Amino acid sequence: MNKTKRKIFEISMKLFAEKGYENTSIEEITATVGVAKGTLYYHFSSKEEIFDFLVSEGIKLLQNSVDIKTSKYENYIDKIKAIILIQIKIVKKYEDIITILLSQFYGSEKRNQKCKEYIYEYINKIEGIVTQGMEKGQIKQGNAKLYASEIYGLIASTLVYKLKEPENFEVLKIYKEFENTIINGLRVK
Repeated sequence: MNKTKRKIFEISMKLFAEKGYENTSIEEITATVGVAKGTLYYHFSSKEEIFDFLVSEGIKLLQNSVDIKTSKYENYIDKIKAIILIQIKIVKKYEDIITILLSQFYGSEKRNQKCKEYIYEYINKIEGIVTQGMEKGQIKQGNAKLYASEIYGLIASTLVYKLKEPENFEVLKIYKEFENTIINGLRVK
């Protein structure tokens, strides 16, 4: 991604997260980035395309991180631990992307549907890991879809905590809390 496209990407992400999709205009993006509309349209054909690119890149980042990290472990509890840690780190580093995804999850517009599809795809990835862990006897039997949704839901709860308690947001401390509650609940006893 060239420098101009990256700047459009970063500024749009910040504006969409702060003001919402509807309240962010192309004019505001170009003014904040410091480029002409023609330059923006050279890289993106519309505000919707910018949004799609942001969401797609955010989910790819999350999924790639999970794929890389979970492939290093044989034990499925360790894979779930890795997912939880990645999610906390993503919230810390890419708060704006997570804010955009969560804020656009509801609704019937094309962008809302796209966000749902991406989130469901990611939850399905977690569900697959949970299901395999159950099959191997490493994760207690239960509703894999519910477990996966609960694990994904940690993203939302982590973001809320980060916004409410920014001075207390320590990745490893939060991870240990989740490990005590979520991971211990998944262990086969």
